[in-house]
Amino acid sequence: IVLIDDSIVRGTTSLKIVEMMREAGAAEVHFRVASPPTAHSCFYGVDTPERSKLLAARMDVEPMREFIKADSLAFVSIDGLYRAVGQESRDKKCPQFCDACFTGDYPTSLTDLTLRQQDAAQLSLPVNKDS
Repeated sequence: IVLIDDSIVRGTTSLKIVEMMREAGAAEVHFRVASPPTAHSCFYGVDTPERSKLLAARMDVEPMREFIKADSLAFVSIDGLYRAVGQESRDKKCPQFCDACFTGDYPTSLTDLTLRQQDAAQLSLPVNKDS
């Protein structure tokens, strides 16, 4: 059987679906994903977990395949995704679409996130309004 999904985020749903197919008697389960690996969080409105919880942020394709227990696993490439929407390929200098969750190239700087990572201790200190 070949399963097709739009994405793999944490991998837990993919694992469950593969297990269900095997329990139903599938001799082989091949998994295809209609997007590149989601390796970066979205800060523009899509509810994605923090990066450390994204399967593709922690694993390459083969370990991901092992994690979801599929016989094979393949993703659409970033250029393949652009071709699917009528573009020749992705313009690396000026991407035509936001693809940050796949590439890590955010269209704007993530100032708040950068400040939190660099200065987490200072950001947690109470502010004295009298000084």
